[in-house]
Amino acid sequence: MNIRNIAIIAHVDHGKTTIVDGLLKQSKTFRENELMMTQDLIMDSNDQERERGITILAKNISILYKGTKINIIDTPGHSDFGGEVERTLNMADGVLLVIDAQEGPMPQTKFVLKKALSLDLKVIVVINKVDKKDAKIKDTLRKIYDLFLELATHENQLEFPILYAIGREGKSWDDFDLNDIEAVSAQDANFNDIFEAILKYVPEPISILTEPFQMLVSTLDWDNFKGKYAIGRIKHGQIKAGDSVILFNHEGKQEKATVEKVFVNQGLKRVETEVGMSGDIVSLTGVKNAGIGDTLADPAKPEALPTIKIEEPTLSISIGPNTSPFMGKEGKFFTGRQILERIERELQTNVAMKFKITEDGQYVLYGRGELHLSVFLETLRREGFELSVGKPKVITKKIDGVEMEPVEELTIDVDNTYLGAIKSELGKRRGLLVAQEDLTTQSTRLVYNIATRGVLGLRGVLLTTSKGTAVMSSMFLTYEKMGSPMQKLRKGVLVATETGKTAPYGLVPAQEKGPVFVPPQQQVYEGQIIGLNGRDEDLDINVCKEKQLTNNRSVGEDPIVIDPHVVLSLEQCLGFLEDDELLEITPVSLRLRKKILNKTERQRAGRRS
Repeated sequence: MNIRNIAIIAHVDHGKTTIVDGLLKQSKTFRENELMMTQDLIMDSNDQERERGITILAKNISILYKGTKINIIDTPGHSDFGGEVERTLNMADGVLLVIDAQEGPMPQTKFVLKKALSLDLKVIVVINKVDKKDAKIKDTLRKIYDLFLELATHENQLEFPILYAIGREGKSWDDFDLNDIEAVSAQDANFNDIFEAILKYVPEPISILTEPFQMLVSTLDWDNFKGKYAIGRIKHGQIKAGDSVILFNHEGKQEKATVEKVFVNQGLKRVETEVGMSGDIVSLTGVKNAGIGDTLADPAKPEALPTIKIEEPTLSISIGPNTSPFMGKEGKFFTGRQILERIERELQTNVAMKFKITEDGQYVLYGRGELHLSVFLETLRREGFELSVGKPKVITKKIDGVEMEPVEELTIDVDNTYLGAIKSELGKRRGLLVAQEDLTTQSTRLVYNIATRGVLGLRGVLLTTSKGTAVMSSMFLTYEKMGSPMQKLRKGVLVATETGKTAPYGLVPAQEKGPVFVPPQQQVYEGQIIGLNGRDEDLDINVCKEKQLTNNRSVGEDPIVIDPHVVLSLEQCLGFLEDDELLEITPVSLRLRKKILNKTERQRAGRRS
């Protein structure tokens, strides 16, 4: 059978997953009466992917078109999940690069395109959302050509096909009249031009069935029935159930294993097959010690393939059991041993995440960014874990004896109404403005170079400042010499002095000081952070205080009015933390707290430091 292996890559919200939905439906992968025919975001099967509107985990599917099996690898569009992108591109021979007609190439577009070109993959550009009111197709085309000129490693990479699409309507064109966009967009069309471009431009994988079996493990999966799946594209030879293989790990060590079952993709399903052929993407069970980047090879001629290089983490976070007075009341798993077992299981498939136990027994997780770490913490929360985590810390490294810190390229699309406030915030965080352009008459794009520590907690601040309208994305650039300490960006906090239920009478003085994080009649404990102070210092306050009742009532006595409390997301809580604070995460609640709960002990520790 003819095979094409293609990855689909794009920036967040440029319509990549919508196009994959259309390709699945138009290729008649599902029956007309199947539920998937009426669904959107078919590929985003994870709850968090649907809620956040982003792809987190790379997934493999296959469709049949004109007798050719097309394996499509849907990759994440956020740079925090670059580990997923890097390893899945190893399975592809070409990429479908989806770019929004209005927004043009974004930082993540640059990141994934650079990876694709370094692997010498054939690129097909799809300019999506051409019917957008503010679409600037000619400008987007110019930026695409500039991007290829910047990133191409040899001349033939500058020749690439360009298609135009309206993803949500399932329409595509290989020839598009830019002078009459409305008329062309209204025409009947389908995704046939995309299918044809894949067959025409993406090379068929080199299939050498006579050579001994060889495969690089690009991703892993797990289920309770079959155990671990080692997934990758067969480079040479073929593989059958019962075959013996040699496993080379990333350190070069070898061990023998036996393949129990061989699976291939058929639509969204994984189906068992008698034999996996060279060039196809397969899932093998039975190789229980397989890791990402390992090689599986024929024992008759065991040779390792080059391993996958994954960029280093830029953030660390301490993680441990919940130690608050409410420990064990809201979750199912709350011991250090259970948390450790779950982290070790995650490390098997989450290639960009690292972990270590410090000398004093503290667990430390390392990730590619706030979103990368918070997605994992949210997953633990939904699985019933109770945790406490500390403030995210930027990972620095010493180069030639000089301490260096990671620097990112930050892009912000913002309504002009909030432009001054956003620039002021970035100024406080020592961001260097490198580019500014008008997107529309009402919105502007800002591009900054900024240290990663300046990005911590920024997303929540921008959303608050811009009333939820600013769009922010960032990409790791380089390491630079460590700058001077950054000024404290947050005011002090309001800290509960008593354990009990919050009372309206106690909350009134708290809300006069600043925003409050807890509603009336909610259980709090001593040392819990219940709000933000308007001053720089922390303030201890009794929010459980009830009004003393008497038989006398003053004439015209005012009723107590309580403002709505502020609800912070997991990412906002992580960005809020200071060094002496923790975030308590349970399936039900997110609570900010001081590390030392008792006021007297906190003051004593403050004097010692």
